[in-house]
Amino acid sequence: MVQTGSTKESRIVKPVLIMALAEIQEGIRNRWIVASILLLSVLSISLTLLGSTPVGIIKASELSVTMVSLTSLSIYLIPLIALMLSFDSIVGESERGTLLLLLTYPIRRWQIIVGKFLGHLSILSIAILLGYGIVALYFLIDDVGNSQEWLSYVLMMASSLLLGAVFIALGYLISVIVQQRATATGISLVLWLFIVVFYDLILLGVLLADKTHVIQSKLLAVLILFNPADVYRLFNLTGSDIATLVSGMSGVTQADLLAPFTLIMTLILWSLIPLMLSIYIFNKREV
Repeated sequence: MVQTGSTKESRIVKPVLIMALAEIQEGIRNRWIVASILLLSVLSISLTLLGSTPVGIIKASELSVTMVSLTSLSIYLIPLIALMLSFDSIVGESERGTLLLLLTYPIRRWQIIVGKFLGHLSILSIAILLGYGIVALYFLIDDVGNSQEWLSYVLMMASSLLLGAVFIALGYLISVIVQQRATATGISLVLWLFIVVFYDLILLGVLLADKTHVIQSKLLAVLILFNPADVYRLFNLTGSDIATLVSGMSGVTQADLLAPFTLIMTLILWSLIPLMLSIYIFNKREV
């Protein structure tokens, strides 16, 4: 019975791990992904060296100021790297003819998606550890920051990975819906621009036009939760008193819907729902 259970578990786990390893190897060979990871590291170090100075009367440490800067960097760069990793995962395999070959092996379709997800998440974690880990090492050597600030920094790194997971999952959803790689590329860029740039501009325009104050705090909180980039931003910029003061976000999270636990759970849902939808559509898709 033990051997039977072990064999069944191996049949489930082993294909997923093989897919994950294959995606890691392919990602490392992709020069655009490598260049993006190096860019993240260079920009992180640059922000640290150029912008890590105490601010005004709040006496914020260099670590807190840098964390706020890196949060802003992550909002733009992490989703872009994540979409670059995932947008052609299925449609690209289909165009190259390797998807049919892959499906002839004893592997289920959900294992393909989950394996690719773990592989791409591993690549993204390497990028975050490399880029933000060097910054952390720099401040550790200089003995900068207290325990609360270091906790906020670690949470920023973890939530950055979670933000990346959201866009990896969204990339899969695009990849299983469209039929051509070029279409997936265009939709991914539009999605990135809308979530990272245009959504906030539209929301700001609506708020400015709302002369009768139809949009109350609870409705505003719900609208913010519909954007994973805004959820990530609020989680990190209002996670501690110091970060809130440095970022100028005081009073934004007074609504219960924007409490830190709610924000992190929202990011988790933002990653799980597109991933589950991708698996469902891929299972129904004719190859």
